Amino acid sequence: MNRLVFVLIAALMPLGAWAQVAPLDEYRWVARPIVVFADSPLDPRVAQQVQALEARQAELDERDVIVIVDTEADSALRRALRPRDFQFVLIGKDGEVKYRKPDPVSVREIIRLIDRMPLRQQEIGRD
Repeated sequence: MNRLVFVLIAALMPLGAWAQVAPLDEYRWVARPIVVFADSPLDPRVAQQVQALEARQAELDERDVIVIVDTEADSALRRALRPRDFQFVLIGKDGEVKYRKPDPVSVREIIRLIDRMPLRQQEIGRD
């Protein structure tokens, strides 16, 4: 299934239900989750971020990126990562937070961040 389609599903489904299906621990050593937090699914920054990610989906797929949009006020993910209002969070394959920003992030910046990660450097060497 197309990874960015998950964005739309996650935006329409309460994160509690999403977390039961795919908690972040399941992505450890498999994917690099991007979590986009907002207080409302109608926040224009969510649409801006999703649009940017969709525009360069192939490059993100190549880097094993999955996207989760969390607009649930009391989600487990929100309690764990403690965002305020809108926040972009990039999590590495090791499960650690690698980058946070209170604004939408360009895909160019995301790719640069990921490509500098030691594990990504190893992946590039194997290709």
